[in-house]
Amino acid sequence: MGIMADDIARVRAATDIVAIIGEHTEIKRSGRQWMARCPLHGERTPSLSVSPDKGVYYCFGCQRSGDVITFVQEIEGLDFGGAVEMLAGRAGIHLHYTSRDESAARSRRRRLLEAVARARDFYHQRLLDGRDAGPARNYLRSRGYDSDLVRRWKIGWAPAHGEILAHHVGLSDDDLRDSGLGRINDRGSQYDFFRGRILFPINDERGDTVGFGGRVMPGVDGPKYMNTSTEAKTYNKSRVLYGLHEHRKEIVKAGRAVVCEGYTDVIGCAEAGIELAVATCGTALTAEHVRLLKRFSASRLVLAFDADAAGAAAASRLAAGARQLYAWEQEFEMEIWVAKLPSGQDPGELARTEPDALRAAVENPERFLQFRVDRVLADGDLSTYESRAKSAERAVDVVSEHPNPLVRDPQIVNIAERCQFDIDLLRVYANSIRSRAEDRTVHTGEDTRDEDIRLTPEDEALQLAIHRPGEAAGRLHATLFGDPVRREAFQALQDEGEVVAASDRVSPQAAQTLHRLAVDDGTAAVDDVLARIAGIAARRAMNELRRQAASSHDPAMRQHCSVSLAWLKSQTERLEERPTRTQALADLLPWLIEHGRRSEGSVSGSLVASQADPG
Repeated sequence: MGIMADDIARVRAATDIVAIIGEHTEIKRSGRQWMARCPLHGERTPSLSVSPDKGVYYCFGCQRSGDVITFVQEIEGLDFGGAVEMLAGRAGIHLHYTSRDESAARSRRRRLLEAVARARDFYHQRLLDGRDAGPARNYLRSRGYDSDLVRRWKIGWAPAHGEILAHHVGLSDDDLRDSGLGRINDRGSQYDFFRGRILFPINDERGDTVGFGGRVMPGVDGPKYMNTSTEAKTYNKSRVLYGLHEHRKEIVKAGRAVVCEGYTDVIGCAEAGIELAVATCGTALTAEHVRLLKRFSASRLVLAFDADAAGAAAASRLAAGARQLYAWEQEFEMEIWVAKLPSGQDPGELARTEPDALRAAVENPERFLQFRVDRVLADGDLSTYESRAKSAERAVDVVSEHPNPLVRDPQIVNIAERCQFDIDLLRVYANSIRSRAEDRTVHTGEDTRDEDIRLTPEDEALQLAIHRPGEAAGRLHATLFGDPVRREAFQALQDEGEVVAASDRVSPQAAQTLHRLAVDDGTAAVDDVLARIAGIAARRAMNELRRQAASSHDPAMRQHCSVSLAWLKSQTERLEERPTRTQALADLLPWLIEHGRRSEGSVSGSLVASQADPG
């Protein structure tokens, strides 16, 4: 984000990671560390470990990790710069940016957002007590919106007269236009963008109001809904979801979100106790929306829309079509489901009339493909052979859009049974439909989470370097690590001297490894740890020597390899006996480190030839 590195370091130093995490979950001391139920994925037993002295956390349940800035990014859904700015504001730290242009741009955006917030408050107050807002208040009451609900969601009223807000906010022409609050007419005069509409403020994931959705009063000409113009610098409809800021914590806990079509649907769901709902703002669901929800740990999306508009038409409206939804399931590793609402009712209406039915529909959804197949067959005529054939064809067409053959085939069986056709015949038909498309195969593998969590000898060595660097000084080196991730992590730790700084310069995998090992001190004896990593490094060196000997035609080289192999074998045997372990480490570690250094910079065969005989 262009924030000065010194300022980022000041923010980290001034922030108590235990206190920040404690604002979102109960956290208790456990020895030198702290343990909590992870608020990033929701759980019953504590698996989030926090090391305040290292300034990092690691969850053994969901494998998320990082420092206090990373945690704020995850829990609040912010980018890196936004998280730093939030923590800086709490700590009273003034941030500096790497360029004047960037500083000016961020200052202007903040000024525009402040103007939108003033407009929100103006519109809201106008609805509460403006004489011209009486019809709007009456309409909202008729729809079940009392004053408490209006205040909770900051609903407002835009006066029908064209310049009232523009005069109230007092912006320059450029700022009025770029904030989305108004425009300039042909005579050069300012006028309001929204006029004579009930307004729903739209917040981004940080809680900043970035725009509005405006509903026209019944019986008044004009589009039913109108959103802030896409020309506004504060508002991007493809990246904002109504209700996300309000429901983000519940979405994180539940690991799912309910996607609706309108603002009143979100409010209705909330009133029915479903604090998981979000809505697109006058646009189809986009990859940016899905990515945003995934940032808030939503691994399941439940689509909730008018059942009469379901099926392919609804998919086209909610996204780029069914194929796109299936692609997102794979890309973002999530599941897409559909809430089966009663025919002709949307979530907002159902929340007022039958909240229990709405909750049941959301709690018991159907997979998207199954929902579409059921709709096609329910709408078809299954009374004659010809009509069953048409229904079967349409249902198979729907199934053929799914990329996974393991999902498609059970649906083909289902269609065959319900339409009374031969299964093999329908399979042939389904394959003919997909003949021009490449089938995607699904690869399943074992769950490696437990393996990832179990400490390897290289993990123990890295843990030793993190928690007891003085005891490992001069005895550990990057060349002892065969795993590239552990090697990268160790080298960065050596260069930077502490975990957080090292994490900033390495790959995500190496950073996660550092965080995981930093929250657990480790209890193994130093020589035991060193013996294990030395043994692995020695076996690696012996394999290399065997390859060199096998490929060399030089008798002297082959003899040298043989001598080195014999020496390494004897040293590894000494490592296994406690009385000889300390001396074996003193002899073996320097040889292995030098071997690794030369091997990295030498051509094949030059290492052994240039080394003196070991021992």
